Amino acid sequence: MIKKWFWIVGFCCLGLWSAAQELKSPNGNLSLSFAVEDGGVPTYSLHYKNKTVVKPSRLGFTLTGNTRKSEFGGETDAGKTQSESSLASGFKVVDRQELTFDETWQPVWGESKDIRNHYNELAVTLQQDDSKRKMVIRFRVYDEGVGFRYEFPEQQDLAYLVVKEEETEFAMTGDHTAFWIPGDYDTQEYNYTTSRLSEIRGLMQEAITPNASQTPFSPTGVQTALMMKTDDGLYINIHEAALIDFACMHLNLDDKNFVLKSWLTPDANGTKGNLQTPARSPWRTIMVSDDARDILAATLTLNLNEPSKIEDTSWIKPTKYVGVWWEMITGKSEWSYTYDLPSVHIGKTDYTQVKPHGRHGATTANVKRYIDFAAAHGFDGVLVEGWNIGWEDWFGNAKDYVFDFVTPYPDFDLDEIRAYAKSKGVKMIMHHETSGSIRNYERHLDQAYQFMKDNGYDAVKTGYVGNIIPRGEYHYSQWINNHYQYALEKAAEYQIMINAHEAVRPTGLSRTWPNLIGNESARGTEYQAFGGDRNHPNHVTILPFTRQIGGPMDYTPGIFEMDISKVNPNNDSWVNSTLANQLALYVTMYSPLQMAADLPENYERFMDAFQFIKDVALDWDESKYLEAEPGEYVTVARKAKGTNTWFVGNVAGKNGHTSELEFGFLDPGKKYTATIYADAKNAHYRDNPQAYTISKKSITRKSKLKLRSAPGGGYAIHIQEVVR
Repeated sequence: MIKKWFWIVGFCCLGLWSAAQELKSPNGNLSLSFAVEDGGVPTYSLHYKNKTVVKPSRLGFTLTGNTRKSEFGGETDAGKTQSESSLASGFKVVDRQELTFDETWQPVWGESKDIRNHYNELAVTLQQDDSKRKMVIRFRVYDEGVGFRYEFPEQQDLAYLVVKEEETEFAMTGDHTAFWIPGDYDTQEYNYTTSRLSEIRGLMQEAITPNASQTPFSPTGVQTALMMKTDDGLYINIHEAALIDFACMHLNLDDKNFVLKSWLTPDANGTKGNLQTPARSPWRTIMVSDDARDILAATLTLNLNEPSKIEDTSWIKPTKYVGVWWEMITGKSEWSYTYDLPSVHIGKTDYTQVKPHGRHGATTANVKRYIDFAAAHGFDGVLVEGWNIGWEDWFGNAKDYVFDFVTPYPDFDLDEIRAYAKSKGVKMIMHHETSGSIRNYERHLDQAYQFMKDNGYDAVKTGYVGNIIPRGEYHYSQWINNHYQYALEKAAEYQIMINAHEAVRPTGLSRTWPNLIGNESARGTEYQAFGGDRNHPNHVTILPFTRQIGGPMDYTPGIFEMDISKVNPNNDSWVNSTLANQLALYVTMYSPLQMAADLPENYERFMDAFQFIKDVALDWDESKYLEAEPGEYVTVARKAKGTNTWFVGNVAGKNGHTSELEFGFLDPGKKYTATIYADAKNAHYRDNPQAYTISKKSITRKSKLKLRSAPGGGYAIHIQEVVR
């Protein structure tokens, strides 16, 4: 059931609203002020419990004309229609609307069965004296934070907008501690750096580590979601919500005044957006609390997105899977089939005439092995990468026609695999690597999705590794974001779930399009196998405060063999994690899509610990954040959907952590059995990662339990009601 209450108050008094206007959160802790300053400059500020969070900060845009030249050397007519101009000054308020809204809605899948959407809203209509152009700024203040966006009504003097810069500011009150990654138009796959805002410039060069595609833009540019902590104990998070038909927002820091300014990802021509009115921006979000747990529990990002546009969602299912992936990431096997082809021409190259190199991972026999393992242990699906032709020259060649997404290698019998998986009750998960070639993927999209339906695949992992084609575009520009949205909506037509890798980071769109069941868009487990630049031990204690603010991540946890040389003797990497930490990730890194990423033979060595991965749920009725401190620890309790079974997970950074757990979330008068998977006393992420203990305890809601997590460690608990 969805319940809604709302009240609206409207005002229309031309020019009478130049004084500051205040809007409070429902609980009164947050207070937002809006004003039009001298020169007609719109500004806002934010306070939490009478503490300043954001000092007066500018709002608006700078527009530019289309200055593309004609082939005869002069400007085109389009280039003359609009010169550079400001939508950041010269305004007065001509209308003001207030609204209070309260509803409870149910997500298709999520951390909680019910989500409350309760806010107070202020919509201010601004008009410039000289140009008569209008812009609406809409603010929504929740108990957990603020969202605001720009709206451009259809109007005679503003039909098209070409964005040069967004002028939105977030003026901080001091030199806060920040948990950041470099601002980059093409990747979020960086380790997080913890530093003062004033230290970002000096640490930027060290923070920018190699990637398949990357375009850093500033020595003080950082990405959202940006997590910060003030010296007096406030936690602040800046992000965006509902990124539709717009460029991804980064933040550029004025490190002398501690002002963060919106920095949009440009298109290939250097402009940062092309809009046709009526139009609107994504929501710019600021969450704030004096308790870090509130940031993790916040639903503001989801609430700022529209309700589901998919009427029948019965086909959208949380999924636990295994796959032929980690063995290729570690170098034990390969995506490609042969070494004999210097280049591949799809539709012309004859693979039956070349010699296999013998290291191909996606063979019929090997995939059957994973299907058998999935069936034996109750997993929903098997992901296979490298099954389709073209991997011999897929990367680094700026190649347009790189894959066709339907033609298998000679050693992958599609029909046999389909029949075998069906006989075992296992779903196959498709893989579509695009190599960044957007046009090629859209060229094949209908054919590829129909192929999936014909062969019983209802989920696909998409990939966008490498530089984007068309050349000059970036992974996070408006045009490419529109492609991701197009692929998602097209997938919904075919009732296909999407797990997008290397795409733009999520902004709560899974509420509107719940077939977006997973994203990567951050540094995942694969970097543990890439040598010296592996994930730091505190990485998984920061991701819930940053990347996961916008939606779930396909982090691919569950690695049990930390010494990669035991998987591939030619790879001397290791995983910066204890085995108990890997178990806890299934609870702390929320996702309705979870992979048991390691090789079957490694799980068979630790079947008692593997039991937790088999048991842990994917969809939840309730989630309780018990402890949280970014960079140090996260402890979460979740109640499995439709049951009275709970799972608890804790992950700790390099300093370790000791929890004193209380179980007040359990039902009164009932008894439970807790199965505890914990670090052994001598466990350590580097020196002794596979040291763990498993114990059972009888508990009630009055119980208390002290548990220690090793450096880079954690614990996982399965709590079951004792039924008499």
